[in-house]
Amino acid sequence: MNYGDIEVSISDHVALLEIQRPPNNFFDVGLMNSLAEAFEALDEDADTRALVLASQGKHFCAGNKFSTRERDPNLPPPTPPKVEDGNPLYAAGVRLFACKKPVVAAIQGAAVGGGFGLAVMADFRVVCPEARFTANFVKLGIHPGFGLTYTLPRIIGVQKAQHMFMTGKRIDGQTALEWGLADSLTDQASVRVEALKLAGEIAENAPLAVMSVRATLREGIKEAVKRQTDHEHAEQFWLRDTADHKEGVKAVAQRRPGNFEAR
Repeated sequence: MNYGDIEVSISDHVALLEIQRPPNNFFDVGLMNSLAEAFEALDEDADTRALVLASQGKHFCAGNKFSTRERDPNLPPPTPPKVEDGNPLYAAGVRLFACKKPVVAAIQGAAVGGGFGLAVMADFRVVCPEARFTANFVKLGIHPGFGLTYTLPRIIGVQKAQHMFMTGKRIDGQTALEWGLADSLTDQASVRVEALKLAGEIAENAPLAVMSVRATLREGIKEAVKRQTDHEHAEQFWLRDTADHKEGVKAVAQRRPGNFEAR
């Protein structure tokens, strides 16, 4: 089964969802809507008991598929939407949090920005030493998004989360395991195998009981992420018009520190 750039295969009650945008697997609204459609279809499939989210290529999801304007900030910006119109990307992301079945993410490389948010959306993460996690929004002069300001502190604690948010710090797979962000560390070639193994261990159990436990542990998460992404979008909306954001985009593209002026 295919949902846009998402290929789905099912074996032994485990669905493997593979993002097929190698090597970096950049996301956009279309990809997130395709992923949400796949999640929702699998929720209705009684034979599917657990999901594994993986991707082709070098990286799990190296962030947003930037538009031409964002790659070249010297181009004139399009007419800005109204902040109250919301962000369709986050609307698609919220749909993922409504999923009823456990999700294991297989992280073989970088999970950056919104790609990090996608990894954190899952219940479990299997990683390798080469995995990289970063919420580098402040280096771009922008506010974190994809619900990360809600989801990440719940996993690694407020102190470590604010450390990542305020420094743009990148951590590897070993640190992710030590911080509780990752559930399993293996070699890069075995990440997907180990993720499928973990999902298989979940799928061996009574599916209604598993979904019941998950619903208890994640009670209200969809609504909370919706509120948080609304706030994140509002903050991102005004920050996009700042000189610091334009400088941040240039600096990251040129792999140098930003020359920020608080304006």
